[in-house]
Amino acid sequence: MQDTSYDAIVVGSGISGGWAAKELTEKGLRVLLLERGRNVEHIKDYVNATKAPWQYPHRGGRTRAMEEAYPVLKRDYPLNEKNLEFWASDKDNPYTEVKRFDWFRGYQVGGKSLMWGRQSYRWSEFDFEANARDGIATDWPIRYADLAPWYDHIEPHAGISGSLEGLPQLPDGKFQPAMPLNCGEELVAGRLSKLYDGRRRIIPGRVANLTRELTGRSACQYRDACWLGCPYGAYFSTQSSTLPAAAKTGRLTLKPFAIVTEVLYDRDRKRATGVRVLDAVSDQTTDYSARVVFLCASTLNSTWLLMRSATDVWPGGLGSSSGELGHNLMDHHFRVGAGGKLEGMDDRYYNGRRPTGFYIPRYRNLFGDKRAYLRGFGYQGSAGRQGWSRAVAELGVGAAFKDSLSQPGDWSIGATAFGEMLPNHANRISLDETKRDKWGLPVLKIDCATGENERSMRKDMMTDMADMLEQCGAKGVYTYDNEYFPGMGIHEMGTARMGRDPKTSVLNAHNQVWDALNVFVTDGSCMASAACQNPSLTYMALTARAADFAVRELNRRNI
Repeated sequence: MQDTSYDAIVVGSGISGGWAAKELTEKGLRVLLLERGRNVEHIKDYVNATKAPWQYPHRGGRTRAMEEAYPVLKRDYPLNEKNLEFWASDKDNPYTEVKRFDWFRGYQVGGKSLMWGRQSYRWSEFDFEANARDGIATDWPIRYADLAPWYDHIEPHAGISGSLEGLPQLPDGKFQPAMPLNCGEELVAGRLSKLYDGRRRIIPGRVANLTRELTGRSACQYRDACWLGCPYGAYFSTQSSTLPAAAKTGRLTLKPFAIVTEVLYDRDRKRATGVRVLDAVSDQTTDYSARVVFLCASTLNSTWLLMRSATDVWPGGLGSSSGELGHNLMDHHFRVGAGGKLEGMDDRYYNGRRPTGFYIPRYRNLFGDKRAYLRGFGYQGSAGRQGWSRAVAELGVGAAFKDSLSQPGDWSIGATAFGEMLPNHANRISLDETKRDKWGLPVLKIDCATGENERSMRKDMMTDMADMLEQCGAKGVYTYDNEYFPGMGIHEMGTARMGRDPKTSVLNAHNQVWDALNVFVTDGSCMASAACQNPSLTYMALTARAADFAVRELNRRNI
């Protein structure tokens, strides 16, 4: 007979859920980790990690059958035959779009930690103060000083490589040695720093890829195949990092194919008692009990779960008393930037396939700069030389043509900007009771769009990069705006925001649901604003901080 009682339940096994499981088990709790999708075992289940392109039936591309089966995933790069099993089925898991929203999901043990972009940047005091300073949405209930010790805590275990830069808008961390800029990037970085007295600078991308061995994980092999699963454990994922640590304690129970459909709530005690789980294979339902529940199912799924819980007390669900549950959905808007050619470097090249590029930290609306829009953006880019694929669309025949393709092509450099999207009450999700998923559960209705602030920002996101490249000597500079729709950044945030007042927020300063203090929400749904940095490192730090607080409160019998 299976055990149904635990000290803590963690819903979701991705970046946040893995950290919750690690921290709670290491602090002595018996933890049940629930994942709605299949198990993916480290190394064994990375079935395509070492394949060559010619070993795929369609050379790693996509087919019409795949596009028919994945009508949402086909909208962008995620649809391909190399790692298709890591992406959730569109047909099994439909949703309703009031406005276009590209929801790309990973339903398996490890979640999107298996195929995330791994860019890892701390937030700064500017970011945590932004809402209060601008009079937007609600003030963050924490500041950088509250989270800094937890960034310090999670970075050495996750394994973040980066350089120390001393930038107030992008705090330094506990880094492994950075993956250095290549010679083309160094050339432009030197020129850029002189042009702007260091106010704008190119730095190595801070990335969750090891440059030194760490507790059984090897250093990065420069294969740039991270999104297939890394058999070396060189990048941070649940499988390589947090799950082994949690399992080592002997206090972890992992249960895949477990769809949590409701947080069970005791209205008299004003506490959660556990969760209700639907077995995704057998369709059997089981109730599990625990003293504390961590929701880490990903931004939209955690809020979906809250909306389905305690509806006998609050029709809008657990955490809805403020009227903010489901609102303030955010992403990062991008797909806009510039590129150009670098001349005079035909005798230079670089080593391997580095799994990161360069980063230009935010400089707009900081240090006296004032724009017509609020907040700002950062750039992610790289320099490199064209390879043989440059000839695919060209006409050419003969030995001389083939010989030319054995040599590297021209140097080019470019970057795309990632801009902050403001929290907006009108950007929301709700339950669509008229549409059901494979298991008969109601789906989400998503109503989200960018606003005038984002549209105004995009002009600078494009022209600034072009200006910098031209001033740094790039030739043939071009700009692009490849059209963005919310969700495409795969950085969805908000819908169960933190705050200082239960009347205006869903969670308090320790990620507790105001209406049930033994329920913690530490994934992207807790975010009160989006900043412009990739958010996953902040999810990790928030989760570790909340887990520490939860255990202390349990020991004090406060929850």
